[in-house]
Amino acid sequence: MTNSGNVPVRHATMRGRNLAVVLEHIARHQPVTRARLAELTGFTKTTVSNLVGILDDAGLVVDGAPVHEGERGRPGVAVSLRADGAAGLGLEVGVDHLSACVLDLARRVRYRHVVTGDNRGRGPAAVLAALAGLAGEAVAAADGQGLAVSGAAVALPGLLDRENGVVRHAPNLGWTDVPVAGSLTGLPAEYDNEANLAALGELWFGGGARLGDFVHVSGEIGIGAGIVVDGRVFRGAHGFAGELGHLVADPSGPPCPCGGRGCLEQIAGRDALLHAAGIPAGDAAPGVLAARLAGGDERALAAADRAGRALGGALAAAVNLLDPDTIVLGGVYPPLAPWIVPPLRAALAAGPGSLRRAVPPVEVSALADGAAVLGAAGLVIERLLADPAPLLP
Repeated sequence: MTNSGNVPVRHATMRGRNLAVVLEHIARHQPVTRARLAELTGFTKTTVSNLVGILDDAGLVVDGAPVHEGERGRPGVAVSLRADGAAGLGLEVGVDHLSACVLDLARRVRYRHVVTGDNRGRGPAAVLAALAGLAGEAVAAADGQGLAVSGAAVALPGLLDRENGVVRHAPNLGWTDVPVAGSLTGLPAEYDNEANLAALGELWFGGGARLGDFVHVSGEIGIGAGIVVDGRVFRGAHGFAGELGHLVADPSGPPCPCGGRGCLEQIAGRDALLHAAGIPAGDAAPGVLAARLAGGDERALAAADRAGRALGGALAAAVNLLDPDTIVLGGVYPPLAPWIVPPLRAALAAGPGSLRRAVPPVEVSALADGAAVLGAAGLVIERLLADPAPLLP
């Protein structure tokens, strides 16, 4: 058998593709019988049985109870993803926290841990060493549940050279040209921007496909945007797309660590919001801000209004440029949404002018600030389902 380029297709390659097809349908339709899998894939029942047997030997799937799929004939045996087996590890480096999350093949959270602490006062080596320690704890916890972590994905802030595993510039951490690849000794890992992974977290664990093409805004100390088009993250030519927080919102505004002035995150970022509301930064500060807003504190209300208008203005430009179906607010914004969203929507509606008859709806993420680490772990699971070959005996 040859492909369209007249290059022979190796048997192992073809088998790997077939295994991925069957595993994908099991993940999507579980519990599902072999007969139904044959219908879904177009493979013969014998081929499906052989492929399911290989996946079973690899510890990826398991047989369940017999099920009847029609009025006649013998019941079939349903196949599902194995709950105790392969797993994916998500890790995140935030300006003020480190976090870890383990998902099993069915994308269920089996372990999650967040360590708070200001990483701006620590060198990259110390932060990455702490992250490696957190990864080790997560792997041990997974092992105690019968799970084998097969790989990791790491969410990082700033501009990331994914191909070479280097953080080119993370202004809120003070990192420039910091190599991160290989920092998790003994564990295969890939690295990505936290806003991109938060958008994937929203796609897989939040609003999902009904959002269409969407922009997910990660509001933390910095502000990033993950852009999802046709179910994939749009990264731009060099992987640096989505730096919403460094659009200029006020040319006469405060200086930004990126070297610019009046960047959006200096008005609508978490620390900027707290400062404008007169609240000292700290772990409990966002809750204090929400409480003051609910109590009608004038300074807090003015800060939220200014942040919402600035965010809406920046998103109006993004809407004209990208034409998304939906805008999703994540990170610190969900608990502040009652006060930030109204001025945001007003600025958004005024922005595109006559170019659009209506602006996209603005939704609030239910994942809040946990989207990035979920997306990171989910990315590992996606890779496993798309290519189970490395796990085969």
